[in-house]
Amino acid sequence: MEKALKRYAPIFVLPTFAAFVIGFIWPFVQGLYLSFCKFTTVDNASWVGISNYIAAIKDASFTSSFKFTVFFAVVSILSINIIAFMLATLLTQKLKGTNVFRTVFFMPNLIGGIVLGYIWQILINCLLSIIGQPILALNSTAGYWGLIILMCWQQIGYMMIIYIAGLQNVSDDLIEAAAIDGAGGWDVLWRIKIPMVMSSITICVFLTLTNSFKLFDQNLALTGGEPSHSTEMIALNIYQTFYARSGMQWKGYGQAKAVIFCVIVILISLIQLNATRSKEVQQ
Repeated sequence: MEKALKRYAPIFVLPTFAAFVIGFIWPFVQGLYLSFCKFTTVDNASWVGISNYIAAIKDASFTSSFKFTVFFAVVSILSINIIAFMLATLLTQKLKGTNVFRTVFFMPNLIGGIVLGYIWQILINCLLSIIGQPILALNSTAGYWGLIILMCWQQIGYMMIIYIAGLQNVSDDLIEAAAIDGAGGWDVLWRIKIPMVMSSITICVFLTLTNSFKLFDQNLALTGGEPSHSTEMIALNIYQTFYARSGMQWKGYGQAKAVIFCVIVILISLIQLNATRSKEVQQ
């Protein structure tokens, strides 16, 4: 029976593998090739070498959008994970109505990013008008913090669920033994709970990092990069380069930006995964 399963296993793996190659590997390879070309369509491309990459690196708007994305990612990663962990710690206590609170906090994650962006655009613009401040289209500071608030509101509930699952796996016997040895609440948190849920922290930091860097629809709906591209994140900058301008050179230029962006996110994600996995406790 085992030999038969090994023999026919490739047949069952083949459909998924074929879908992966067709839907990811081939488009990625084709996109990598097109980043070295001027083109209007896939069949109408001419090789230009690394000139697209040189132009992308020299583009001031691309550099500024990358810096803005980094600043946004750092604040959103810290905010989301700290608040989500605090909520998870609170909701794993023996409190009434914890299931209701978990549901309420998780629900924003079910709403599409473009819808959330327009909803928060209306809310924030109304608030800014009431306090006599310029609206989002004229206020880069409000646009930045509006994106942070939107990202936190959407992602905290999802990360909270992951942290709850991790905290529930921490042995009560371990906590009781620490209490008997004189450990206080902060000692239990820092020396037992956090080390024991490092696998959850690895997952949540990875998800918030990648979600922050590739944020697009919320940025498009909430600020559109205004004012004067000061709140334009890197994904929106690539979109504007590729679709908002006509001409063969802009397609290849935008494709080169996309490849650079992909490589940067992969490298940062690998560094983060190695850093957090090294601190995980084997249970």
